[in-house]
Amino acid sequence: MKLLIYVLSHVEKLPTLLKQFNEEGISGATILDSSGMGRELTERDEFSIFGSMRALIDQNNRTTKTLFFVIEDDQVKKIEKVIEKVIGDLSKPDQGILFTLPLDYVKGFKKKKK
Repeated sequence: MKLLIYVLSHVEKLPTLLKQFNEEGISGATILDSSGMGRELTERDEFSIFGSMRALIDQNNRTTKTLFFVIEDDQVKKIEKVIEKVIGDLSKPDQGILFTLPLDYVKGFKKKKK
């Protein structure tokens, strides 16, 4: 089993992404609001004129959404394919980041009936 994590940069595409996941039979995601380190540093640097100017200029990149999936190993490529269909090529800049971690213990995971 794997923990698949996807950080979505374009939060406006979340409804379309969730709809596409549903159509492909992918469910069980947990979604959290998140933001990048650069954004947090900029917002916390109250005394920097450059930080204030950057925050005004870069209003399109306020927050991100982080999606968590506990999945069987064979679902990774399926989820990646759906994300790239909606978001675009993840190897391009500003498309978010997708990664997995192996899970050695999971309790409460319900396998889907086929």
